Amino acid sequence: MKLLSHFPAIGVSNTYIIGSMNGGQAILVDPGRFDVTLLELIENNDFDITTVLITHNHDNHIKGLKTLLKVYKTEIIAGSKRIYEFDSLPVTDGMKINASGFDVEVIDVEGHSADSRVYKIGPYLFTGDVLSAGRVGSSLTGYTRKLLLQSIRSKIISIQEDLLILPGHGPPTTISAEKRWNPDFIGGNESGNGS
Repeated sequence: MKLLSHFPAIGVSNTYIIGSMNGGQAILVDPGRFDVTLLELIENNDFDITTVLITHNHDNHIKGLKTLLKVYKTEIIAGSKRIYEFDSLPVTDGMKINASGFDVEVIDVEGHSADSRVYKIGPYLFTGDVLSAGRVGSSLTGYTRKLLLQSIRSKIISIQEDLLILPGHGPPTTISAEKRWNPDFIGGNESGNGS
């Protein structure tokens, strides 16, 4: 399994590609921006993007989708039935699917957006905006903030500590690092400041 990262301009989400070491079918996570650098990254590794995983339907995570779909014939998987004018395969908590030859486990994390999904592929967790290095995603109300923290605690922080968290913004982290250093999870803190 090969993991590639594309970190574009500020304000646009990180994009990740999962494929085999020999090229072929691949998954792209969150096409926030589709630029020449991303195209070259895909093509130089002989990848064919046949699946797009959307962590949530916010513009800075999906803006590059229209361009991507002009280049690659791909299936969209998301927490909602449509992304822009395109149909997607809606997925829910606990679903296990095969995408581009990889096993993908779907985790719903409530509180940031109604359609937020985390995807586990092998040793990787693609968390979108719900969890980043040292911080938890934003919420509109105190109730949704509490819901987000509870959901992260029960569905993410409680699983194997060596998983690599690949967030929508910022650098990678691990579950063990978040348990130790994230202020929202030290000593049962439930208030924290979101981003």
